[in-house]
Amino acid sequence: MTNKEYDIIVVGAGPAGTMAARFAAEHGVSVLVLEKDRDVGYPVRCGEAISKAGVEEFIPSNDKFIASKIDKFSMISPDGTELIIPLEESGYILERRIFDYELAKTAVSAGAEIITRAYVNGLLFDNDAVAGVEVEYRGETHKIKSKIVIAADGVESRVGRWAGIKTHIDFRDMESCVQITAANIPVDQNTLYFYFGKDYAPEGYFWIFPKGGNTANIGLGISGNIGKKKSALSFLNEFMTNNYPNASILTQIAGGVPSTITLEKIAAPGIILVGDAARQVNPLSGGGIASGMIGGKIGGTIAGESIKMKNPNHLLSYETAWHKRLGKRHEIFNKLKEGIYKFDDNKFNEIAHAFLKVPYEKRSIGNLFKTALFNKPSLLIDVAKVFLIK
Repeated sequence: MTNKEYDIIVVGAGPAGTMAARFAAEHGVSVLVLEKDRDVGYPVRCGEAISKAGVEEFIPSNDKFIASKIDKFSMISPDGTELIIPLEESGYILERRIFDYELAKTAVSAGAEIITRAYVNGLLFDNDAVAGVEVEYRGETHKIKSKIVIAADGVESRVGRWAGIKTHIDFRDMESCVQITAANIPVDQNTLYFYFGKDYAPEGYFWIFPKGGNTANIGLGISGNIGKKKSALSFLNEFMTNNYPNASILTQIAGGVPSTITLEKIAAPGIILVGDAARQVNPLSGGGIASGMIGGKIGGTIAGESIKMKNPNHLLSYETAWHKRLGKRHEIFNKLKEGIYKFDDNKFNEIAHAFLKVPYEKRSIGNLFKTALFNKPSLLIDVAKVFLIK
């Protein structure tokens, strides 16, 4: 770590961080990525589902990081009624360890440097603007100056907080999540499975995402309020005992996922926040891979432009650009979540029974929302907006 000054320093080498680094470096500026863990992409804290389009905006699809290809969606209601819905847009279950490596390599190819096991423990300031980081690396503390810092350091970003940005999240806006990867799970390898109801995941949903060879990611997310009464792990253990008693557990992870709209402030002099740090997660699904990469792309591009233009104020346009691309849509998703996650078991059963009457070729996620929200005109308008916003 001999270079003590860069144009841009990115803290965190997840998909949002490496895409911010890549798109900044493509402007010919110097970029350093600092990752506290020993490996990019590890440990995996993710269901690993993403749309094909979400991948291919950034990197060509490649079987080496695709565990399974998805073309159907299955909804299982509390009474066991199953709805199979074809997906209009195909998707993947990723091998995140490999996928994140491939993303990082594109950032390096663009000119960024990446250092792992580098623990950022403070920021440098020039008057009121962020001007670099303090980092511990191989037992030594280094001060590295930069014109811009990009915080991609996850939920409740410490880096953002040090810069004076409010990154605290209320427990009611967090999903309490637990997931295992298990073997001996005989499900269709091209279908995403979602279970709804109080016995599966109250105020949330339960999922099975196949990964090939009868393995799958199995988990759930429930609201922080529910999680205080009964843990997500308890729900998972009950499900596995009842449905897959002979499964072998290969990995297990647990943690919180933000389930709310983007932070009110994600840019300040000398700093921007991307990915989970900025709450760039779909609040309805909890998915954040694609939206995090998009946030990284937007942020990295604007940061690179700001350096080339020698205009620090240009960095502040990031908030508007993000809101135009996805932030506004996430606000609509949040309204839908608040409506749907309050359904009781009878409502989920009614939806399933009604939608069974729809011919398979006419089934879609949009039509499912319309059925679910038939008696909620204001939310139906929000559904329409989701499909109209580009």
